[in-house]
Amino acid sequence: MLGTTACWAETDTLFDSFNVVNLLIRVPVVLLALTVHEFCHGYFAYRMGDPTAHLQGRCTLNPLKHLDPLGTICLMFAPIGWAKPVPINPLNFRDRRKGILVSTAAGPVSNLAQAVVFALLLRAVHFAIQMPVFNTQQTQQFLGIVFVMCVMAVFINVGLAVFNCLPLFPLDGFHVTLQLMRPQTQERFAQTAHYGPFVILALVVLGSVGGVSILGGLIGPPADFILKYVGGLN
Repeated sequence: MLGTTACWAETDTLFDSFNVVNLLIRVPVVLLALTVHEFCHGYFAYRMGDPTAHLQGRCTLNPLKHLDPLGTICLMFAPIGWAKPVPINPLNFRDRRKGILVSTAAGPVSNLAQAVVFALLLRAVHFAIQMPVFNTQQTQQFLGIVFVMCVMAVFINVGLAVFNCLPLFPLDGFHVTLQLMRPQTQERFAQTAHYGPFVILALVVLGSVGGVSILGGLIGPPADFILKYVGGLN
């Protein structure tokens, strides 16, 4: 199994999840981010020689095939969420090490790509808002909603990418790090898998209760970079 897709929703500090309008905007963004992430895991595993995910119907953009009900609800209302892990059989890969690296990294990379796409759309919306032809109340309201959706999408997708790249089991970063290590050190690193969930829980609790947002500090800079240099926001 590839690592469970998890996301630290840093947007909770920017958007009220219990606001109905923001929640309605958040739903399609979350569904798209998680679905594309899982699809890329399965698709690239298939391309690297492992048909396991394909045979189980996971090489699809149908969100119902990928979403974990509890994990999705948590991502809507809480600072963390998850999707169903994509099943893989490393023995099927033509090149085992390369297959694991490519299929695992495909998920976070897909989220960075989505963040860039939404940032480009954000730049277009920001330009359109200032055009006289769109200076009507209905149009401005619609563009305002799209604007918020794009900013939210950048943070959620960057959050997915950064959080999943942490070298903690069962996140994608753990499996990537494991494959990049020398064989003699892999076994020792693999033994840290037992502590991964507890470290993740500690990071969530510190950010939500203790006010020490370590993950927020990791997610904020790349999200701000994309918003500024791709999305055109100061």
